[in-house]
Amino acid sequence: MSRVGRKPVPLPPGVTVQIDGNTVQVTGPRGELVRDIPAPMSVEVGKGEVQVTRPTNGRLHRSLHGLTRSLIANMVTGVTEGYQKNLELVGVGYRASVVGRKLVLNVGFSHQVEIMPPAGVDIQVPAPASIVIRGNCKETVGEMAARVRAVRPPEPYQGKGIRYAGERVRRKAGKTGK
Repeated sequence: MSRVGRKPVPLPPGVTVQIDGNTVQVTGPRGELVRDIPAPMSVEVGKGEVQVTRPTNGRLHRSLHGLTRSLIANMVTGVTEGYQKNLELVGVGYRASVVGRKLVLNVGFSHQVEIMPPAGVDIQVPAPASIVIRGNCKETVGEMAARVRAVRPPEPYQGKGIRYAGERVRRKAGKTGK
């Protein structure tokens, strides 16, 4: 049996889970998240916990078992604590700012790059060279961070670009002179 799938998801106080067919709705202090789960999986809400079970031991059901449990656990964490990704800008003159809800990046192009975050994602710029992306849904926060990083990924020769906080960039040796 799946080690991840058979663990129950504990529900902190103030979090409610409602199941309607294949739709799971989790409500907590930070808001509400709704997600469709794979059809064969069954989810039961017990006393202070959520349990996911699978119908058979087939390969597809085994793979969906742990996935479904992880998705529900991420939803519970999202409505209680939320998720955050930190990005750093490395390079001379590289800076970020927020105008309205848009993130405006100056990263060495001839023009500014503007990125509009999706609903439920909040972007803050505490310093010109750092970006904080927050939200309830782990998937949308990670996707938004990846979109921002893809504007100017870190390059291996000088290390310039947008990187996750704490990310180590493998450096290459440049050309040697004669």
